Amino acid sequence: MKGRYLSLAASGAVLCLTAVTLTGCGALGGLTGDNEVTLRVVAADYGDNPQNSSAGYWKGLADGFEKDHPGVKVEVSVYSWSEVDAEVADMVKAGKAPDIAQIGAYADYAAAGKLYSASELLSVKTEADFLGPLADAGKVKQVQYGLPFVSSTRLLFYNEKLLADAGVIGKDAKGWQPKSWADLEAAAKKLKGAGVPTPFALPLGREEAQAETMMWMLSGGGGYTDNEEQYSIDSADNVKALEFLRDKMVGQGLTGPVEPGKLDRQAAFDAFTKGEVGMLNGHPSLMKQAEAKGVKFGMVPLPTATGSAEPAMGVADWVMAFKNGHREQSGKFLDFMYQPKNVAAFTDQYDLLPPTTSGYQAKQAATSGQAAKLKPFLTALPGSRLYPVGKKSWAGVSEDIKQNIGKTVEQGGQPAKVLEDIATAARASDPR
Repeated sequence: MKGRYLSLAASGAVLCLTAVTLTGCGALGGLTGDNEVTLRVVAADYGDNPQNSSAGYWKGLADGFEKDHPGVKVEVSVYSWSEVDAEVADMVKAGKAPDIAQIGAYADYAAAGKLYSASELLSVKTEADFLGPLADAGKVKQVQYGLPFVSSTRLLFYNEKLLADAGVIGKDAKGWQPKSWADLEAAAKKLKGAGVPTPFALPLGREEAQAETMMWMLSGGGGYTDNEEQYSIDSADNVKALEFLRDKMVGQGLTGPVEPGKLDRQAAFDAFTKGEVGMLNGHPSLMKQAEAKGVKFGMVPLPTATGSAEPAMGVADWVMAFKNGHREQSGKFLDFMYQPKNVAAFTDQYDLLPPTTSGYQAKQAATSGQAAKLKPFLTALPGSRLYPVGKKSWAGVSEDIKQNIGKTVEQGGQPAKVLEDIATAARASDPR
């Protein structure tokens, strides 16, 4: 997701499928018969290996939809997260936009008048089921064009054994509740003293630098935008957050052997599951990855600068339908996709949070299994802050952050200057 959940291990791969067989990507067609419509769908892959690729979910979804809707075929191309946004952009530029895209940002296409609105596509029941904050985040000028596909919040994960061995927590590995950045720094120092290779993993590489950055900004009382939703990337609070990371975490050798600007999210997750990382920020998918490797972990909210309460970061990935003349068929497919059983099938597979009220309530009611473990993430969702995805400039601003934010925490890095440059460009691309 963007904020990303997982990236495909073989990042150059693209999986193209119809409802029946895997095909070459060139098979994306228009009409397959005189009265038969083909919906072309492009989606992102949430799997971390070919065995759990999202292609399987989309094939099952297409099969089920075609069974109930004769005369409509669905062809889905599944790309890695490192490629999918660019692929859709290229298709749109070439005048060959897909009918439906499941990617990271929608606002630039909505502003260009290329998308159907939610009310033009969905039944009243489907549209009303979206969680309020996510529906609002999908709006441009009060009209919803972005349909939330999945959501997530973030928590601080820690390796119970490593923290216990370093004396941060007791041998029972229970009850650690860090409140402030000073608590994190102290714990990281103990982990370093105990020989942990990476006391705190800080992935500011391009895979998901915009997410890691936003978490720290929020925990410092800042964020990408102010209360009037104008860019405030260079605020004093944001500068202080990155100065803390530069001086206290990176500067004291607490973030491991890989420079944060070169460390991607999945690489940090992989190191955590190998027992090489003491602490890092993570989303729900990390739970399953760590459990599969036998790592015992705890999860707590990321501490704040002073210990006072601040909102967590929420993330949503988006679905949109392009104006290709297939409004009715696209709407029916999306209504089918948002049926509770289909939402649950995807979110359960990847330990993600549902974008719908019905899905949220179902997971809240769970008392056992993986769904019950998601409750700390669910609790944080209603009050979370999302990326400013309603701004058509956000995709470009996010890319600017990915490319440059790592420089702020290098030795001699200048957070104030880098943030000022990013903010100046952001404001220029999004005037009032």
